[in-house]
Amino acid sequence: MSQRARSPLTARLLLAGGLALLTLTTGCGAGSDESKVSSATKVTAAPSAGVVAPAKVEVIAGLVGCKVKIRTDADELREGVCHGKDGDFLITTFPEERFKLTWLDAASIYGGKYLVGTRWVVSGPEALLKKFRPELGGNIKQL
Repeated sequence: MSQRARSPLTARLLLAGGLALLTLTTGCGAGSDESKVSSATKVTAAPSAGVVAPAKVEVIAGLVGCKVKIRTDADELREGVCHGKDGDFLITTFPEERFKLTWLDAASIYGGKYLVGTRWVVSGPEALLKKFRPELGGNIKQL
C-alpha cells in the first residue's frame, strides 16, 4: 500500500482517537455540568465513517480530496473555493458557532442547499453535498 493511500486512513484514525480521548477527559470530571460545555466542543459526526470534520478549511478540503484556494481570511470566517470535475464548491469555517448562524441567516436570501456542520458550511451543487456528507458529517439544509 502506498504512503498516499494510507494518509487519509491514518488521519481518520488519529482524529477518532483524539475524539475518544476528548470524550474520556471531559466526561470524567467530578461534578461536571453538561450545560457548561462550550459549543466549541460539540461535534457533528459523519453518518457512516464516524469522522468529524474540524472547522478548518484546509482540513475539510483534504477530507473531500480538494486543493483549496483561500479567498477570504477574516476574523469572523475563512472561505476557500474548490474546483473539481463534479463542480465547484465553497468551504466556509467560523471561529464561533454564532458567526455561522449569522452567515446562514444572511445566505437564506439566496436560497439553496448547504451542508452544515459545527462551525462550518459547504455550499455547492446538491449532488456534491450528498457525496461529501459521509466524509464530513453535518446536515444538508434548505435555506
